[in-house]
Amino acid sequence: MRLFFLYSCFLIGLGTLGAQSDSLHFRYDTSGFYLNGKPFQIWSGEMHFQRIPRLYWRDRLMKAKAMGLNTVATYVFWNALEPQHGKWNFQEQNDLRAFIQEAKGVGLYVILRPGPYACAEWDFGGLPAWLLAKPGIRVRSTDPAYLQPALNYINQIAEIIRPLQVSRGGNILMVQVENEFGSYGKDPAYLLALRDAWRANEIDVPLSTSDGASKDMLTNGSIPGCVVGLDPGVNANDFATAKKYRPDVPAFCAEYYPGWLTHWGEPWARGDSAETLRDLEWLIKNKKSWNLYVLHGGTNFGFYAGANMGKAYQPDITSYDYDAPIREDGTLTPRYFAIRKLLQKYCANPLPDLPKNMVKVELHNIEVRPYSHWRNHLQTCIESDTLQTMEQLGQNFGLVLYRHTFQGARQGTLAAPGVHDYATVYLDGRYIGAFDRSQNQFELEIALADSLGQGHTLEILVEGMGRINYGRAMTDPKGMTKPLTLGGQAISGWQQCPVPLDGNYMDQLSPDDHHAGSPGQFFRGSFYLATLGDTYLDVSDWDKGYVWVNGHNLGRYWKRGPQQRLYCPAAFMRRGKNDIIVFDLHKIQAGALRGVLSLE
Repeated sequence: MRLFFLYSCFLIGLGTLGAQSDSLHFRYDTSGFYLNGKPFQIWSGEMHFQRIPRLYWRDRLMKAKAMGLNTVATYVFWNALEPQHGKWNFQEQNDLRAFIQEAKGVGLYVILRPGPYACAEWDFGGLPAWLLAKPGIRVRSTDPAYLQPALNYINQIAEIIRPLQVSRGGNILMVQVENEFGSYGKDPAYLLALRDAWRANEIDVPLSTSDGASKDMLTNGSIPGCVVGLDPGVNANDFATAKKYRPDVPAFCAEYYPGWLTHWGEPWARGDSAETLRDLEWLIKNKKSWNLYVLHGGTNFGFYAGANMGKAYQPDITSYDYDAPIREDGTLTPRYFAIRKLLQKYCANPLPDLPKNMVKVELHNIEVRPYSHWRNHLQTCIESDTLQTMEQLGQNFGLVLYRHTFQGARQGTLAAPGVHDYATVYLDGRYIGAFDRSQNQFELEIALADSLGQGHTLEILVEGMGRINYGRAMTDPKGMTKPLTLGGQAISGWQQCPVPLDGNYMDQLSPDDHHAGSPGQFFRGSFYLATLGDTYLDVSDWDKGYVWVNGHNLGRYWKRGPQQRLYCPAAFMRRGKNDIIVFDLHKIQAGALRGVLSLE
């Protein structure tokens, strides 16, 4: 038996792509996969190219190959590619074609998971925020307001990947049609429309789905003629369930979890290495194909971290380290080497050598000083009787200011049941407290004396902390989604101002100390590098906000933890002077800031 596995691995486990110009025939029957007529077992690891600086793609892919894998899986996040309806961005980290070609150069096949919906702890599961500006839209359905943009997205992706399929000399083995739809709804017409769109676009490699190994998930989420991906599939019962409901196609483990995600306010999630090795060995011995979710997580740079919904709203941290075998900064963990040792056991040939470690640097005493305040940089505001959401204001991410002026004396409970997701509240310019959806904290007590005709100004600065990415609560607009009340009476008449914190906004920041004593400050400074290297910015002395280095948004920090360090790759820095901006919702004076070598 041992010799059989060694021989099989030599044939199917680590086969190279062969001549780069030759097309391959990848097919399946009910028992499994075949590559050019020979049994092929997929050993895959997932990483998301849009979460990894482009400069590091090759490093991470080479580490996948050196572990013993023959395939890499990746989601595609639609919202990063089409941030505004009809305006596409396939540059830098969004260059799908370049990533697939990079994987081919390393000697890896690709399982492409383009959505339209991805989940992946990514904002809105990868769906564009601008969809939510359409009243009553039903996402992930045959609603034309959703389906037409989704089909157009498929057309765009298909144009890129058509020549990259193994059937045409490329390295794409399989394309996923939809993701975990069985845990969302029941709409066979929608799933079939997606499947047919890929086929109409000449995507001729096998198509797949991914769902849990249960009756409801498989009957609602799988599609005739599409391979069944199991999330996860780790034992005979899981695969027997798939066979029961889709006997005409094979099943594979589309997501095996060596680690797990972490929300703000939770301890770091940890995986079980012994369980991982046991399950992988079972899959190998039983000739099942599998994909590690994730091999390497990367980072939710900018505003792309998503959220879940339990008893309360659960926003995800910025790091997507996931306790994965390859850490956020590319460091190889003991779990990586344990899996590598297991895979070598079933391979006749030695595994490739490991790439060199990335350079790391420490940064001491980075000095930043108060620079400006959000009130100094309000963009065009609109007046309306009722509240508008961020999406209705034409904004994808960042913050929105809601301002109202009261006349006369007022007191009572200020209630904001529709705050999505975190808000700092000011009366007459003075900070009085916060609303926090993640803590079900939606009320503040206020008392306003008679202003003698001058009025009292209420300001509520709302931060969107990530749209829900999984389950049936996904329609999750940001800003204020319900009326505010004071003493039970609805408040009407609002001024609403976008504070997007995007590139254009940040480029227009200018120094101004007019509101120097108020929370909500921008802090600015610089640091110098003689040698480039990765670092983690320790923000444990700060409260809640974001950091930019040379214009790159490193993501959100929050004193709540557990994450207190933001990954800053060398790819975002330069030798010599580097500019840094910190925006903090609560700090008035700068906190300590330094660069350290690890996430924890």
